[in-house]
Amino acid sequence: MGAFDNLISGMVKGVLGQVDMAAVPAVLSQILAKTDLGNVGGLLAKLQEAGLGNQVSSWLGNGTNLPLSADQLRTALGNEQLQQVARSAGLPIDNLLGLLSQHLPAAVDAMSPDGSLQETGSLEEQAGLNEIKT
Repeated sequence: MGAFDNLISGMVKGVLGQVDMAAVPAVLSQILAKTDLGNVGGLLAKLQEAGLGNQVSSWLGNGTNLPLSADQLRTALGNEQLQQVARSAGLPIDNLLGLLSQHLPAAVDAMSPDGSLQETGSLEEQAGLNEIKT
């Protein structure tokens, strides 16, 4: 694992462990960029294909975010993609599933203030967006 990978892995553990929701979307985007999913949109498409469209729609829309269980994520993503995401995040699969099930709904909600997903390409871009919005 390279220095950048160690940095991202440490940030994932630190950010998600401390629930710093402002940084979660950027970290999640960085993790998914190294997988076949490509980005958060790719992850959401995979979840919709697996029959979790109601959950995804609730996160993108206004109102209450429907929950997502670790088992639902495991089934939707499958073993190969789970291994990719876990490797990219530097976390064991069970830890990754727990963190994603807990934080993905709010992260997607934060990334879709007008009902459509707005992704950024880097942590620096996300930080810049946060400064502009505040």
